Amino acid sequence: MSDLLRAPAEIKYAEELDWLESIDDNPKPFSWRLSPKMVRLFVLGSERADGLDREISQKWFGDRSFVERSIVTLASDRGLLLIGDPGTGKSWLAELLSAAICRNSTLVVQGTAGTTEDHIKYSWNVSMVIAKGQSRESMIPSPIMTAMESGAIGRFEELTRSTSDVQDALISILSEKYISVPELGSDADSDNIVFAKPGFSVIATANSRDRGVNDLSSALKRRFNFVRIPVVTNRKSEAEIVRFRTEELLRRHQIELDVPPTLLDVLLQSFADLRASAAAAGSDDEKLESALSTAEQIGVLEDAVLHSNFFGERALTAHTLASSLVGSLARREPEDLAILNKYLHGVVEPRSKEQGGSWPEFLEGGRDAIATLS
Repeated sequence: MSDLLRAPAEIKYAEELDWLESIDDNPKPFSWRLSPKMVRLFVLGSERADGLDREISQKWFGDRSFVERSIVTLASDRGLLLIGDPGTGKSWLAELLSAAICRNSTLVVQGTAGTTEDHIKYSWNVSMVIAKGQSRESMIPSPIMTAMESGAIGRFEELTRSTSDVQDALISILSEKYISVPELGSDADSDNIVFAKPGFSVIATANSRDRGVNDLSSALKRRFNFVRIPVVTNRKSEAEIVRFRTEELLRRHQIELDVPPTLLDVLLQSFADLRASAAAAGSDDEKLESALSTAEQIGVLEDAVLHSNFFGERALTAHTLASSLVGSLARREPEDLAILNKYLHGVVEPRSKEQGGSWPEFLEGGRDAIATLS
């Protein structure tokens, strides 16, 4: 695992999954590697009341009911659609569920304007077709078809970014649970249909901000159970998420650098202030282009940590944190810089005078960053 830039969940947490599987005596649907109870435990982490001999780390931070509904859906005959704002952890939850259920989270199709039917069904190895003709051997299965053949979970990221004809092709897969391959003939002896094995399901994600890009048809909506993942608003939960992700980054880069709790509080408060400002804004021009999600908050902290490690004094400072915040969130010139400058003068400056602490240095770092970018 150490030679992988980013190990999938089933490799990263292989030891935990092996241990949970060894003690799991609960009923399992289809060919699942873990029972629904153990899948939930793997995702949300163990508690003292579980009575386990070892601790299972919490990997996704959100409402327990969202995870349970997702697991129940995957045990049914319907697909699972995780929908929410950017940075709410939809893809991470999908990866964790796939890893726990079938130990393979890599059967992924990325939805874009360029995604075609071939990406969710099959394509052909042209050189083999020329040499031997069309056959199952010369066919290249999509990740979704591979999931069908192995009774695993197929993932479809950003479903609403794909065009209607691609979405329509997914309807038949979710309904009929097979893919026809007409190129292989139509007689009874031909191997022209790929059937899904028990355990196959699809987890799709959709960005709620993409509404209107390629809206899902009523027929496709009926094939999915919707689980809406809200933006994390609880300060304690968001702090746990940011801390968890940052500790992962530090381990991956083998960095020994502390994130002072006071600076984490400054970051959390800054995002809370900017979200409140965006909610009160009268037009889009008065809002930052950034979604101000938890994921972007993690990105700001990671940027500050890496900069401190490589170019600073190997200690995170409020000045560096403010510089990273401005650099990460100022995407439009001059609109975003004006919004951030207004925030610094209208909110951070009075707070730095009243509360002191890390705020004066944070104010100075933000001003310096804006001056550099202006």
